[in-house]
Amino acid sequence: MRTLPLAIAPVALGTGAGVVMLGYLDEPFHPWRAVLALVVALALQVGVNYANDYSDGVRGTDEHRVGPARLVGSGAATPRQVLTVALAFFGLAAIAGLALVVLTQQWWLLAVGAAAIVAAWFYTGGKRPYGYSGLGELFVFVFFGLVATAGSTYVQALGVNLESWTGGVGVGLIACAVLMANNLRDVEQDRIAGKRTLAVLVGPLVGRILFAVFMLAPFAVTVFWALLYPPAWLVLFALLAALPACAIVGWARTPRELIIGLQLASVTALAYGIGMGLAFAY
Repeated sequence: MRTLPLAIAPVALGTGAGVVMLGYLDEPFHPWRAVLALVVALALQVGVNYANDYSDGVRGTDEHRVGPARLVGSGAATPRQVLTVALAFFGLAAIAGLALVVLTQQWWLLAVGAAAIVAAWFYTGGKRPYGYSGLGELFVFVFFGLVATAGSTYVQALGVNLESWTGGVGVGLIACAVLMANNLRDVEQDRIAGKRTLAVLVGPLVGRILFAVFMLAPFAVTVFWALLYPPAWLVLFALLAALPACAIVGWARTPRELIIGLQLASVTALAYGIGMGLAFAY
């Protein structure tokens, strides 16, 4: 799936920030906690994709879709089958999260995990999905940016540092860019279907500008930390994907072009998250 890098990036960055804290505390790195955090993030990402497929499909929203065909909307799978897969991945995320809670003995993290699953479902699920009210980018920023990054740091060092919070802002903004590109592709169809995404609310022109802001602002974080962690300068090479993504989305005329922009944004997220994580841990 094109959005899986959005799950990997915050875990990589957050784990690297955690290594920084472990160094100050003179404590060892916990590889299994990093693996479990990655399983949680990946399972939630896959789960939310299937949940969106199910919810949009049963609502009829995908009847107007111009992007890649979905399972329910195209009739390739029944709603029940897609829902079952979504719930299975949410269950996997819950099991991995519970294992992390047991390892860290931080039982309050159960509430964070539950909130993440609830947010994943109600993006397009329920009677009043927040994704239909222009709040998708906000929740993506919070959960696939701040929460995923800070959570990955916390399970390592039982604390969160400035490297983690600012890095979470960076990966969260790029995740918002991916969602914006996706919604710009379907903006006219979503308007017809009554799906009021942020792209629908602000219009295509402002949406394209926001995409560029979401993509490029994270590199200010990179420059800031590169002054203390010199390997972070190498993360600026991710601009080789980010800048073309901004140009393509800015002047795109077809859904295919916007999909290419989305793919480049996902590549940027992966390079950014892994690169910043390695720079911190180096």
